[in-house]
Amino acid sequence: MEFDFLEPVNDAIVKFVGALSSQELGSKVVFHTQDQFPDIEQINIAVIGVLEDRTNINMINEVNLTAVRKKLYSMFPGNWDASIADLGDILAGDTIEDTYYALKKVTASLIKRKVIPIVLGGSQDLTYAMYRAYDDLEQMVNLVAVDNRFDFGKENESVSANSYLTKIIIDEPNNLFNYCNIGYQTYYNSQEEIDLIEKLFFDAYRLGEISNKITLAEPIFRDADLVSIDLNSVKSSASGNTVTFEPNGFNGKEICALARYAGISDKVSSFGVFNHNSTMAESVIIAQIVWYFIEGFHYRSKEYPFGSRANYLKYIVPLDEEELIFYKSDKTDRWWIEIPYESNGSNKLKRNTLLPCSYDEYLSACNQELPERWWKAQRKNAL
Repeated sequence: MEFDFLEPVNDAIVKFVGALSSQELGSKVVFHTQDQFPDIEQINIAVIGVLEDRTNINMINEVNLTAVRKKLYSMFPGNWDASIADLGDILAGDTIEDTYYALKKVTASLIKRKVIPIVLGGSQDLTYAMYRAYDDLEQMVNLVAVDNRFDFGKENESVSANSYLTKIIIDEPNNLFNYCNIGYQTYYNSQEEIDLIEKLFFDAYRLGEISNKITLAEPIFRDADLVSIDLNSVKSSASGNTVTFEPNGFNGKEICALARYAGISDKVSSFGVFNHNSTMAESVIIAQIVWYFIEGFHYRSKEYPFGSRANYLKYIVPLDEEELIFYKSDKTDRWWIEIPYESNGSNKLKRNTLLPCSYDEYLSACNQELPERWWKAQRKNAL
């Protein structure tokens, strides 16, 4: 069984949670212990640790999530009705492929049961295993990475936290429909990599763009299936990371806002936080990121899949060579734009003809400016 890969939460955490007050989050979480395993059918969110962090094939760095769990479970929940379980940890396998296999199986099993896994890594190449979990679901995947790098590598390079994206793009079956990077820093990415993002019709937003207007990210997360956060995208003064010092990046408020957007998205079905150094200081920001994701989940509006259009206002914007159709929700005031396509039986976008967008993109269309994300989605649809 897939869940046999999971080791129980260690006794120190179980003892710590037992001493918490009934108001604290840990008292409302069901734990995988030596004596019991949570009923998966009764939960909405599952926390999973993956103790895998290889800098090279012969070396595994220690990953310790005890401090993260203590910080998270000693927080107070909001007015949440989500059922949460901590399923314990996946240990590092004899090879990296062993760890990928275990994480893939556990993640796929949870997603099939409509349970959202929150994966606390290790290294960010674990995103590849989470992506492969969607193979059995027979759907295209939209991946959003909050990262200061694109994580491309050479084709024959061993997969790592800095090269996993190449493996996602190249390996079969290729289920990746869109990749979006939020928060890249130009000096960490070659011009060839930036050009490749454009060539593949992927999306990328510089750190300054999102920091100046954090709401730009909301429609991006609304269209995501898998969200992967690299803690190196947060500046060290906010994360507490003094091991690999980052003077620039998102601040604490911004990274938590992004996590909340991911949680609010009706479409996001898996979430991960990676590339931390298991320090006490970093555990605080990781715990808050997870808290805000769960907070966002509580406020999901159930607008995906897109149901009856009777509850949406339709706006038609004529352009010189196109006619754009927008929809605005009566319930949340959020916007979508229609992606036209010819049904040919093999169309990748067949399951998603409406692309989440912002009010600003609607205004730009009214000013005869074609939304870039609409154009890229249509180009990918035609491939």
